[in-house]
Amino acid sequence: MTLTSVRCLILACGNTLRGDDGVGLWLAEWAEQRFRDQAGVRVLADHQWTPELAEDVARAESVLFIDCSLASPPGAINFTPAEPADSNRIQGTHHLDAAQLLALARDLYGSLPRGAQQLTVGAGSTGLGERFSPAVTAALPEACRLIEVTVKRWLGAAE
Repeated sequence: MTLTSVRCLILACGNTLRGDDGVGLWLAEWAEQRFRDQAGVRVLADHQWTPELAEDVARAESVLFIDCSLASPPGAINFTPAEPADSNRIQGTHHLDAAQLLALARDLYGSLPRGAQQLTVGAGSTGLGERFSPAVTAALPEACRLIEVTVKRWLGAAE
């Protein structure tokens, strides 16, 4: 089954009122501005990833998931392939991770993106506040570069 409707989907989540947890939303806003003239790029950002996003994932040729990571050192950037979870690992109904969203796209729509990557930035502070820690602030240029290179590669590969 082919559901493709967007060449590159960027899905970001976070909370701008919780310090470094807002880095995903900041990067989504940056990507929205950077690729505003690219018809093949769609950016969706929210506080969390919900099951309703599975259809968008299924319809995309490629998906870039962006979030902060509490498991990584502050400012550490991890850029890894995103793979679907086992179907029996999907237990939540309100908040899902990238692997669970990919599994839902596969299980509900019979479709997966050709490319799926996850970009995380290690969070140093998720306390109340709207400022990033110095480590996350220092990581922003590299995170933006990775987003730009990835999106351009995916757009070029589809042409």
